[in-house]
Amino acid sequence: MSNSALRCVLVYRLEKGGNAVCLAKYDHTYEASGGASSGRDDAFATAVESIVSNDPPVGISESNKIGGFKVVQSDEHQVTYGCDKDGVCCAVITGNKYQSRVAIGCLNELYTDFMAKFARDTKSAAKNSLSKKAKTIMKTVSEKYEDPSKVDKTSKILGQVDAVKGQMQSNIAGMLKNTEKAEVLNEKSNQLNEQASVFKKRSTDLKKQMRWKNLKMTLLLAAVCIAIACAIIIPLVNKAKAITGNGGGGGNP
Repeated sequence: MSNSALRCVLVYRLEKGGNAVCLAKYDHTYEASGGASSGRDDAFATAVESIVSNDPPVGISESNKIGGFKVVQSDEHQVTYGCDKDGVCCAVITGNKYQSRVAIGCLNELYTDFMAKFARDTKSAAKNSLSKKAKTIMKTVSEKYEDPSKVDKTSKILGQVDAVKGQMQSNIAGMLKNTEKAEVLNEKSNQLNEQASVFKKRSTDLKKQMRWKNLKMTLLLAAVCIAIACAIIIPLVNKAKAITGNGGGGGNP
């Protein structure tokens, strides 16, 4: 069951001994869905009967008017109930997020409509004897109050606020996600820039190394060429000098 849904409405009679007798009950959840309650409305009626008997409303002084409202909550359900001066008690079972002021409005209307037709019967009616007779009244009230936003302006505004809040949270989540993506992209961009800088530095160092290596190779080749030239030219020069010297010496007497 939704935590803001109307589940069941009930009418009790408080006996002098304090015991609550269920006069009428209407399981709105199962009736609205077209299903059968399978006895679960009896279980709810018994549970509420125990709650009302153990902690009945007090401080009611006006006739023909319900008051002394009390609210009891469990993990999933909420029971709101009130009583008139003569011991006629109305109760509604809802989800635990159902606004109590709306539940009280539902009880006031249920009490007014129910008592307009069954006020005399409430004094002597047997247990559950008015459920079928009062079904139309209880169904009409349940349908009217099944959606709190339709009968309570504050609930409607709160619902709209929750919708806007949900949209804002969704937008903020999207912005944070986009921010995270932007941060990741920025981080990757910085990493690429660092890698480019490292690559550029290494390229520059490698270029200098190659230039120095080429220079050394050039100097080495030049030295080898000079050495080879010297090895060829010097013997030729020496030989030419020797021939010239021998020829000059043979012309004298």
